[in-house]
Amino acid sequence: MIWHLVAAVFAGLAAAGIGLLLRTLSRKRLPKWIVPVFGGLGMLGYQIQFEYGWYEHKQQQLPETAKVISSDTTRQIWRPWTLLFPMTTTFSVVDSDNVRSQTVEGDIIAEFILYQFERRHTDLITTQPYLLNCASRELIPLNPESGEADLNELRPLRETSPLLTTVCQLANERQT
Repeated sequence: MIWHLVAAVFAGLAAAGIGLLLRTLSRKRLPKWIVPVFGGLGMLGYQIQFEYGWYEHKQQQLPETAKVISSDTTRQIWRPWTLLFPMTTTFSVVDSDNVRSQTVEGDIIAEFILYQFERRHTDLITTQPYLLNCASRELIPLNPESGEADLNELRPLRETSPLLTTVCQLANERQT
């Protein structure tokens, strides 16, 4: 976090330097306020670039076996540029190395961990183990400590769910 602040300050100083150079080259015809305006725009530009580059940066840090299942974008009124270009703030990942499968009564059951990344003032990573019945499309969360299925939280997935298609495809590959 401190390095992000340092980088924003240096971006502002660099942009203010450009404003000062332009004022000097124009033989002081440009107004004095051009220097702090350029500094502010430099810091704002850095912040926007940092926020929009977060999703791609996090994807590059993931192992090659990780598959992005879904991503969500948000619009925020205090960030007016997101009204035109929504910003990715959360995404979910399944690591193909962590998918285990078994056949129970002819149905393929996959056990996997779903990783959810969320951009806040500090990045938040949530992990949750699940069981997925590929035939009935039922998703059941597992208790992380005991490994027991929480049947009260059972939910069906749509046939077109990216989570269903990705995990069941990986489970089928593990079966063969």
